[in-house]
Amino acid sequence: MVGSLALAAGAAAASQGNLNLALVVVISVVAGEVGGLLGYYIGHRWGSQLLARPGKRQASRQRLMDKGEQAYAKWGRMAVFFTPAIISGTAKMKFNQFALWNLFASILFTLSVTATAYGLGRVATGHHSTTDIVILLFGLSLSTLLTVLVVRRHRRRRAQLAMNG
Repeated sequence: MVGSLALAAGAAAASQGNLNLALVVVISVVAGEVGGLLGYYIGHRWGSQLLARPGKRQASRQRLMDKGEQAYAKWGRMAVFFTPAIISGTAKMKFNQFALWNLFASILFTLSVTATAYGLGRVATGHHSTTDIVILLFGLSLSTLLTVLVVRRHRRRRAQLAMNG
């Protein structure tokens, strides 16, 4: 959440000429990839131990892992978009596959947030060039597509749980 806000703030600052937009995008994509790889490594190295650790949250950790495994069974590699990186590592997803799909997810997320915030910043301050409007519409379209995918997944999951009792 904090990363999303920082990215949107950076893109808005870039829309006013205070930051370099390309640099904001590159830093965000690299940060998303590095963060995902660290989460994967933690899951791969210590995930099973973390799951088995006794405590009051042990059951909720196991439920999270079960949901993650179900997501991988249903979505395959695309589950990287919907599950924490630590689950990918704990589930022993192949590292090369995770790194590629995590990079893809980081790029799509970065582009959706950056284009939307940049476009909004430009249009809100009176810049109505075709390029500014196209950037805004691209960001909104990509954000809408990603949101629809997440909502559809959530609704299907709820319906499946309701049918199974």
